[in-house]
Amino acid sequence: MTTPPAEVRTDPEGTTTAIWRREYPDPVEDVWAAITESERLGRWIGTWTGEPRVGGTVSFTMTGEVDAGGEVDAPTDVRILACEEPRHLAVEFPADGDQSWYLDLTVEPHGSGAVLVFAQRLVDGQTSADVDAGWRWYLDRLGASLRGTPMPDWTAYA
Repeated sequence: MTTPPAEVRTDPEGTTTAIWRREYPDPVEDVWAAITESERLGRWIGTWTGEPRVGGTVSFTMTGEVDAGGEVDAPTDVRILACEEPRHLAVEFPADGDQSWYLDLTVEPHGSGAVLVFAQRLVDGQTSADVDAGWRWYLDRLGASLRGTPMPDWTAYA
């Protein structure tokens, strides 16, 4: 099963956000660890180094692209905007030019497991179609890392 396409919302100020909702049978603390601990994060998307704190930065290296035929990206400084363990993480990734990607992740209890709400504020000129396949693939990789199953094949998403 793959992650459904993003829901797109535009707020009254005109900011558009793509939102993916994914349910996992794992407890909140396990999903939180998979999205915040460098070693666990490295199983599905990439690793970070540094001293994480709100307002600070960590050096993030995207490694998951290798499984899609790409290469390991050069490290980039990611600013931590909010971190309320084990429920909410917001970060800013530098993008092209003066723009940044704002990612907001919320983990909540859901039945005996957890639900992850993953949101990306879209930058000028970007549509949800520009990021949807990649984030669905990565969220399915997160699920595979939690289950200990093989990673999904990128060609099913491209």
